Amino acid sequence: MQKKNIVILGPANPYRGGIATGNDILGEEFSKNHNVSIVNFTVQYPNFLFPGKTQFHENPTTPPSYNKRELSSINPFNWIKIGKKLKKQKPDIVVMRYWMPFFAPTLGTVSKIVRKNKHTKVIVIADNIIPHENRIGDKQLTKYLVNNVDGFIAMSKSVLKEFDLFGIKNKLYSPHPMFRNYGNKITKEEACAELGLNPKYKYILFFGLVRDYKGLDLLLKAFAHPFFKENNIKLIIAGEYYSKKEYYQTLIKELNLTNEVINFDYFIPDEKVNLFFSVAELIASPYKSATQSGVAQIAYHFELPMLVTNVGGLPELVPNNKVGYVVEPDEQAIREKLILFFKENKKAEFEKNLAIEKQRFTWDKMVNAILRLAE
Repeated sequence: MQKKNIVILGPANPYRGGIATGNDILGEEFSKNHNVSIVNFTVQYPNFLFPGKTQFHENPTTPPSYNKRELSSINPFNWIKIGKKLKKQKPDIVVMRYWMPFFAPTLGTVSKIVRKNKHTKVIVIADNIIPHENRIGDKQLTKYLVNNVDGFIAMSKSVLKEFDLFGIKNKLYSPHPMFRNYGNKITKEEACAELGLNPKYKYILFFGLVRDYKGLDLLLKAFAHPFFKENNIKLIIAGEYYSKKEYYQTLIKELNLTNEVINFDYFIPDEKVNLFFSVAELIASPYKSATQSGVAQIAYHFELPMLVTNVGGLPELVPNNKVGYVVEPDEQAIREKLILFFKENKKAEFEKNLAIEKQRFTWDKMVNAILRLAE
Protein backbone atom coordinates (compact mmCIF):
# COMPACT_ATOMS: atom_id res chain seq x y z
CA MET A 1 0.00 0.00 0.00
CA GLN A 2 1.36 3.40 -0.99
CA LYS A 3 1.70 5.78 1.95
CA LYS A 4 -0.60 8.76 1.73
CA ASN A 5 -0.43 12.14 3.43
CA ILE A 6 -3.63 12.52 5.43
CA VAL A 7 -4.87 15.63 7.24
CA ILE A 8 -7.71 15.36 9.76
CA LEU A 9 -9.31 18.76 10.28
CA GLY A 10 -11.45 19.18 13.38
CA PRO A 11 -11.57 18.82 17.17
CA ALA A 12 -9.27 16.39 18.94
CA ASN A 13 -7.54 16.14 22.32
CA PRO A 14 -7.68 18.25 24.55
CA TYR A 15 -11.30 18.82 23.44
CA ARG A 16 -13.75 16.43 25.03
CA GLY A 17 -16.68 14.57 23.48
CA GLY A 18 -17.29 11.77 21.02
CA ILE A 19 -16.34 13.69 17.87
CA ALA A 20 -12.98 14.77 19.27
CA THR A 21 -12.36 11.24 20.54
CA GLY A 22 -13.26 9.85 17.12
CA ASN A 23 -10.69 12.10 15.46
CA ASP A 24 -8.06 10.98 17.98
CA ILE A 25 -8.71 7.33 17.15
CA LEU A 26 -8.89 8.00 13.40
CA GLY A 27 -5.48 9.66 13.63
CA GLU A 28 -4.08 6.60 15.41
CA GLU A 29 -5.52 4.31 12.74
CA PHE A 30 -4.17 6.30 9.80
CA SER A 31 -0.74 6.64 11.43
CA LYS A 32 -0.28 2.85 11.22
CA ASN A 33 0.20 2.98 7.44
CA HIS A 34 0.19 6.64 6.40
CA ASN A 35 1.57 10.06 7.28
CA VAL A 36 -1.06 11.86 9.34
CA SER A 37 -1.55 15.27 10.87
CA ILE A 38 -4.47 16.74 12.82
CA VAL A 39 -5.35 20.41 12.35
CA ASN A 40 -7.14 20.96 15.66
CA PHE A 41 -9.17 23.94 16.85
CA THR A 42 -7.75 26.86 18.80
CA VAL A 43 -11.37 27.97 19.22
CA GLN A 44 -14.12 25.39 18.65
CA TYR A 45 -17.23 27.07 20.06
CA PRO A 46 -17.33 30.64 21.37
CA ASN A 47 -18.16 30.31 25.08
CA PHE A 48 -21.54 32.03 24.70
CA LEU A 49 -22.65 29.32 22.24
CA PHE A 50 -21.47 26.38 24.34
CA PRO A 51 -24.15 25.00 26.69
CA GLY A 52 -21.83 22.97 28.93
CA LYS A 53 -19.34 23.86 31.66
CA THR A 54 -16.18 23.32 29.65
CA GLN A 55 -15.17 22.19 26.17
CA PHE A 56 -12.02 20.51 27.42
CA HIS A 57 -11.02 17.33 29.24
CA GLU A 58 -10.38 17.99 32.91
CA ASN A 59 -7.30 15.75 32.81
CA PRO A 60 -6.17 15.65 29.17
CA THR A 61 -3.47 13.27 28.09
CA THR A 62 -0.54 14.60 26.07
CA PRO A 63 -1.64 14.67 22.42
CA PRO A 64 0.60 13.13 19.74
CA SER A 65 3.07 15.44 18.02
CA TYR A 66 0.98 15.46 14.83
CA ASN A 67 -1.97 17.09 16.68
CA LYS A 68 -1.59 20.88 16.25
CA ARG A 69 -4.11 23.49 17.44
CA GLU A 70 -4.26 25.96 14.55
CA LEU A 71 -7.87 26.44 13.39
CA SER A 72 -10.33 29.04 14.73
CA SER A 73 -14.03 28.51 14.04
CA ILE A 74 -14.76 32.25 14.34
CA ASN A 75 -11.93 33.95 12.41
CA PRO A 76 -12.35 34.04 8.60
CA PHE A 77 -8.78 35.30 8.16
CA ASN A 78 -7.60 32.16 9.96
CA TRP A 79 -9.66 29.95 7.61
CA ILE A 80 -7.91 31.52 4.63
CA LYS A 81 -4.52 31.11 6.29
CA ILE A 82 -5.10 27.41 7.06
CA GLY A 83 -6.54 26.81 3.59
CA LYS A 84 -3.47 28.32 1.91
CA LYS A 85 -1.14 26.39 4.17
CA LEU A 86 -2.79 23.07 3.34
CA LYS A 87 -2.98 23.93 -0.35
CA LYS A 88 0.79 24.45 -0.32
CA GLN A 89 1.35 21.15 1.52
CA LYS A 90 -0.72 19.22 -1.05
CA PRO A 91 -1.96 16.39 1.19
CA ASP A 92 -3.59 13.46 -0.58
CA ILE A 93 -6.72 13.55 1.58
CA VAL A 94 -8.24 16.02 4.03
CA VAL A 95 -10.83 14.43 6.32
CA MET A 96 -13.40 16.65 8.02
CA ARG A 97 -16.10 15.79 10.53
CA TYR A 98 -19.42 17.64 10.11
CA TRP A 99 -22.09 17.67 12.79
CA MET A 100 -23.67 21.13 12.81
CA PRO A 101 -24.06 24.01 10.32
CA PHE A 102 -22.16 26.44 12.55
CA PHE A 103 -18.96 24.84 11.23
CA ALA A 104 -19.91 24.93 7.54
CA PRO A 105 -18.29 28.33 6.80
CA THR A 106 -15.03 27.26 8.47
CA LEU A 107 -14.78 23.86 6.83
CA GLY A 108 -16.18 25.00 3.50
CA THR A 109 -13.75 27.92 3.18
CA VAL A 110 -10.68 25.85 4.06
CA SER A 111 -11.80 23.13 1.65
CA LYS A 112 -12.52 25.58 -1.18
CA ILE A 113 -8.95 26.88 -0.99
CA VAL A 114 -7.29 23.47 -0.55
CA ARG A 115 -9.05 21.94 -3.55
CA LYS A 116 -7.56 24.54 -5.91
CA ASN A 117 -4.42 22.38 -6.09
CA LYS A 118 -6.48 19.59 -7.76
CA HIS A 119 -4.37 16.92 -6.03
CA THR A 120 -6.09 16.95 -2.65
CA LYS A 121 -9.42 15.22 -2.09
CA VAL A 122 -11.62 16.48 0.74
CA ILE A 123 -13.81 13.87 2.42
CA VAL A 124 -16.45 14.73 5.01
CA ILE A 125 -17.67 12.26 7.64
CA ALA A 126 -21.18 13.48 8.42
CA ASP A 127 -22.64 12.79 11.85
CA ASN A 128 -25.66 14.77 10.68
CA ILE A 129 -26.44 16.58 7.46
CA ILE A 130 -29.70 17.92 8.91
CA PRO A 131 -29.19 18.91 12.58
CA HIS A 132 -31.35 17.61 15.43
CA GLU A 133 -32.31 21.16 16.38
CA ASN A 134 -33.01 23.17 13.21
CA ARG A 135 -32.27 26.87 12.87
CA ILE A 136 -32.87 29.42 10.12
CA GLY A 137 -30.07 29.32 7.55
CA ASP A 138 -28.94 25.75 8.32
CA LYS A 139 -29.68 24.48 4.81
CA GLN A 140 -27.84 27.32 3.11
CA LEU A 141 -24.77 26.85 5.31
CA THR A 142 -24.70 23.11 4.62
CA LYS A 143 -25.03 23.74 0.87
CA TYR A 144 -21.93 25.94 1.04
CA LEU A 145 -19.95 23.03 2.49
CA VAL A 146 -21.45 20.48 0.08
CA ASN A 147 -20.42 22.57 -2.91
CA ASN A 148 -16.80 22.68 -1.79
CA VAL A 149 -15.89 19.07 -0.96
CA ASP A 150 -15.29 15.88 -2.95
CA GLY A 151 -17.26 13.25 -1.07
CA PHE A 152 -19.32 12.40 1.99
CA ILE A 153 -19.42 9.40 4.31
CA ALA A 154 -22.64 8.69 6.21
CA MET A 155 -22.46 6.70 9.43
CA SER A 156 -26.14 5.78 9.20
CA LYS A 157 -28.41 4.93 6.29
CA SER A 158 -30.84 7.66 7.34
CA VAL A 159 -28.10 10.28 6.84
CA LEU A 160 -27.11 8.61 3.56
CA LYS A 161 -30.68 9.11 2.37
CA GLU A 162 -30.68 12.75 3.51
CA PHE A 163 -27.63 13.37 1.27
CA ASP A 164 -30.09 13.23 -1.66
CA LEU A 165 -31.71 16.45 -0.42
CA PHE A 166 -28.40 18.22 -1.15
CA GLY A 167 -27.66 16.43 -4.42
CA ILE A 168 -24.62 14.65 -3.00
CA LYS A 169 -23.49 12.02 -5.52
CA ASN A 170 -20.06 10.89 -4.29
CA LYS A 171 -21.04 9.13 -1.07
CA LEU A 172 -20.54 5.98 0.96
CA TYR A 173 -22.10 4.39 4.02
CA SER A 174 -19.73 3.24 6.76
CA PRO A 175 -21.18 2.71 10.25
CA HIS A 176 -19.87 4.59 13.25
CA PRO A 177 -16.93 2.57 14.63
CA MET A 178 -16.65 1.45 18.25
CA PHE A 179 -15.02 3.69 20.80
CA ARG A 180 -12.10 1.86 22.38
CA ASN A 181 -10.48 4.47 24.59
CA TYR A 182 -12.53 3.95 27.73
CA GLY A 183 -10.61 1.10 29.32
CA ASN A 184 -11.92 -2.34 30.16
CA LYS A 185 -14.95 -3.68 31.94
CA ILE A 186 -14.45 -4.38 35.64
CA THR A 187 -16.59 -6.28 38.13
CA LYS A 188 -19.88 -4.78 39.19
CA GLU A 189 -18.70 -4.77 42.79
CA GLU A 190 -15.58 -2.77 41.93
CA ALA A 191 -17.58 -0.30 39.85
CA CYS A 192 -20.19 0.14 42.60
CA ALA A 193 -17.46 0.83 45.14
CA GLU A 194 -15.93 3.51 42.91
CA LEU A 195 -19.29 5.17 42.23
CA GLY A 196 -20.70 4.84 45.76
CA LEU A 197 -23.51 2.56 44.62
CA ASN A 198 -25.09 -0.42 46.37
CA PRO A 199 -24.34 -3.67 44.49
CA LYS A 200 -27.59 -5.26 45.71
CA TYR A 201 -29.48 -3.21 43.11
CA LYS A 202 -29.65 -3.70 39.37
CA TYR A 203 -29.10 -0.60 37.27
CA ILE A 204 -30.45 0.74 33.97
CA LEU A 205 -28.15 3.37 32.47
CA PHE A 206 -29.02 6.54 30.58
CA PHE A 207 -25.64 7.87 29.44
CA GLY A 208 -24.41 11.02 27.75
CA LEU A 209 -25.29 14.68 27.42
CA VAL A 210 -28.93 15.27 28.32
CA ARG A 211 -30.77 16.90 25.42
CA ASP A 212 -34.52 16.90 24.91
CA TYR A 213 -34.39 14.86 21.69
CA LYS A 214 -32.77 11.98 23.58
CA GLY A 215 -36.07 11.10 25.26
CA LEU A 216 -35.09 11.00 28.93
CA ASP A 217 -38.65 12.05 29.81
CA LEU A 218 -40.01 8.95 28.02
CA LEU A 219 -37.62 6.76 29.97
CA LEU A 220 -38.57 8.33 33.31
CA LYS A 221 -42.28 7.80 32.61
CA ALA A 222 -41.61 4.20 31.59
CA PHE A 223 -39.54 3.65 34.73
CA ALA A 224 -42.33 4.87 37.01
CA HIS A 225 -43.93 1.40 36.92
CA PRO A 226 -43.83 -0.38 40.34
CA PHE A 227 -42.12 -3.43 38.78
CA PHE A 228 -38.73 -1.74 38.95
CA LYS A 229 -38.90 -0.76 42.62
CA GLU A 230 -40.31 -4.17 43.57
CA ASN A 231 -37.35 -5.86 41.82
CA ASN A 232 -34.59 -3.60 43.22
CA ILE A 233 -33.90 -1.91 39.87
CA LYS A 234 -32.71 1.69 39.80
CA LEU A 235 -32.07 4.16 36.98
CA ILE A 236 -28.75 5.98 36.59
CA ILE A 237 -28.62 9.24 34.63
CA ALA A 238 -24.96 9.89 33.86
CA GLY A 239 -24.21 13.07 31.95
CA GLU A 240 -24.25 16.84 31.89
CA TYR A 241 -27.57 18.58 31.26
CA TYR A 242 -27.62 20.58 28.02
CA SER A 243 -31.41 20.93 28.31
CA LYS A 244 -33.37 22.39 31.23
CA LYS A 245 -32.41 20.31 34.25
CA GLU A 246 -35.33 21.71 36.25
CA TYR A 247 -37.83 20.07 33.90
CA TYR A 248 -36.38 16.62 34.54
CA GLN A 249 -36.00 17.21 38.28
CA THR A 250 -39.67 18.21 38.49
CA LEU A 251 -40.70 15.18 36.45
CA ILE A 252 -38.73 12.85 38.75
CA LYS A 253 -40.54 14.31 41.78
CA GLU A 254 -43.97 14.14 40.13
CA LEU A 255 -43.39 10.47 39.27
CA ASN A 256 -42.24 9.69 42.85
CA LEU A 257 -38.85 8.56 41.57
CA THR A 258 -36.63 10.67 43.82
CA ASN A 259 -35.21 7.59 45.56
CA GLU A 260 -35.20 5.42 42.45
CA VAL A 261 -33.16 7.66 40.11
CA ILE A 262 -29.47 8.39 40.68
CA ASN A 263 -28.08 11.49 38.98
CA PHE A 264 -24.41 11.89 38.06
CA ASP A 265 -24.88 15.42 36.79
CA TYR A 266 -21.57 16.11 35.10
CA PHE A 267 -19.70 15.32 31.91
CA ILE A 268 -18.34 11.81 32.45
CA PRO A 269 -14.55 11.87 31.92
CA ASP A 270 -12.96 9.12 29.84
CA GLU A 271 -11.39 7.42 32.84
CA LYS A 272 -14.80 6.94 34.53
CA VAL A 273 -16.84 5.72 31.55
CA ASN A 274 -15.99 2.06 32.21
CA LEU A 275 -17.42 2.34 35.75
CA PHE A 276 -20.92 3.14 34.47
CA PHE A 277 -20.85 0.50 31.74
CA SER A 278 -19.57 -2.10 34.24
CA VAL A 279 -22.29 -1.43 36.79
CA ALA A 280 -25.28 -1.47 34.42
CA GLU A 281 -27.42 -4.37 33.24
CA LEU A 282 -28.63 -2.48 30.19
CA ILE A 283 -28.31 0.95 28.57
CA ALA A 284 -31.45 2.79 27.48
CA SER A 285 -31.29 5.33 24.62
CA PRO A 286 -34.96 6.25 24.01
CA TYR A 287 -34.24 8.95 21.41
CA LYS A 288 -37.09 10.87 19.79
CA SER A 289 -34.85 11.60 16.78
CA ALA A 290 -31.41 10.31 15.86
CA THR A 291 -28.91 9.62 13.12
CA GLN A 292 -26.44 7.21 14.69
CA SER A 293 -25.34 6.89 18.31
CA GLY A 294 -21.87 7.17 19.76
CA VAL A 295 -23.31 5.81 23.02
CA ALA A 296 -24.26 2.59 21.22
CA GLN A 297 -20.65 2.23 20.08
CA ILE A 298 -19.45 2.51 23.68
CA ALA A 299 -22.01 -0.15 24.60
CA TYR A 300 -20.61 -2.45 21.90
CA HIS A 301 -17.10 -1.98 23.29
CA PHE A 302 -18.27 -3.05 26.76
CA GLU A 303 -20.73 -5.64 25.36
CA LEU A 304 -23.62 -4.05 27.24
CA PRO A 305 -27.19 -4.80 26.03
CA MET A 306 -29.14 -1.85 24.66
CA LEU A 307 -32.65 -0.54 24.33
CA VAL A 308 -33.00 1.98 21.50
CA THR A 309 -35.92 3.51 19.68
CA ASN A 310 -36.96 3.01 16.08
CA VAL A 311 -35.65 6.36 14.82
CA GLY A 312 -32.90 7.31 12.37
CA GLY A 313 -30.04 4.84 12.14
CA LEU A 314 -30.48 3.25 15.56
CA PRO A 315 -32.21 0.05 14.30
CA GLU A 316 -29.21 -0.55 11.98
CA LEU A 317 -26.93 -0.61 15.02
CA VAL A 318 -29.01 -2.78 17.31
CA PRO A 319 -30.47 -5.98 15.80
CA ASN A 320 -33.76 -6.40 17.62
CA ASN A 321 -33.93 -9.16 20.23
CA LYS A 322 -30.33 -10.10 19.46
CA VAL A 323 -28.17 -7.54 21.27
CA GLY A 324 -31.05 -5.59 22.75
CA TYR A 325 -34.42 -4.15 21.79
CA VAL A 326 -35.69 -1.69 19.21
CA VAL A 327 -38.97 -0.08 20.29
CA GLU A 328 -41.14 2.82 19.22
CA PRO A 329 -40.42 6.13 21.02
CA ASP A 330 -43.32 5.59 23.37
CA GLU A 331 -43.24 5.19 27.15
CA GLN A 332 -45.46 2.09 27.12
CA ALA A 333 -43.29 0.30 24.52
CA ILE A 334 -40.13 1.23 26.41
CA ARG A 335 -41.59 0.00 29.71
CA GLU A 336 -42.73 -3.35 28.28
CA LYS A 337 -39.29 -4.22 26.89
CA LEU A 338 -37.43 -3.11 30.00
CA ILE A 339 -39.66 -5.33 32.12
CA LEU A 340 -39.25 -8.21 29.64
CA PHE A 341 -35.46 -7.87 29.77
CA PHE A 342 -35.39 -8.44 33.52
CA LYS A 343 -38.18 -11.03 33.63
CA GLU A 344 -36.48 -13.21 31.01
CA ASN A 345 -32.92 -12.57 32.24
CA LYS A 346 -31.75 -11.68 28.74
CA LYS A 347 -28.42 -10.11 29.69
CA ALA A 348 -26.18 -13.17 29.20
CA GLU A 349 -27.76 -14.05 25.84
CA PHE A 350 -27.41 -10.49 24.54
CA GLU A 351 -23.82 -10.21 25.76
CA LYS A 352 -22.88 -13.34 23.84
CA ASN A 353 -24.36 -11.89 20.65
CA LEU A 354 -22.72 -8.50 21.25
CA ALA A 355 -19.27 -10.11 21.19
CA ILE A 356 -19.98 -11.32 17.64
CA GLU A 357 -21.94 -8.33 16.34
CA LYS A 358 -19.32 -5.77 17.42
CA GLN A 359 -16.98 -6.96 14.65
CA ARG A 360 -19.06 -4.85 12.23
CA PHE A 361 -17.77 -1.67 13.82
CA THR A 362 -13.98 -1.70 13.58
CA TRP A 363 -11.98 1.41 12.69
CA ASP A 364 -10.18 -0.19 9.75
CA LYS A 365 -13.54 -0.26 7.94
CA MET A 366 -13.87 3.52 8.30
CA VAL A 367 -10.26 4.06 7.15
CA ASN A 368 -10.87 1.89 4.06
CA ALA A 369 -14.11 3.75 3.28
CA ILE A 370 -12.29 7.10 3.34
CA LEU A 371 -9.50 5.81 1.08
CA ARG A 372 -12.01 4.23 -1.30
CA LEU A 373 -14.12 7.38 -1.56
CA ALA A 374 -11.06 9.56 -2.16
CA GLU A 375 -10.13 7.37 -5.14
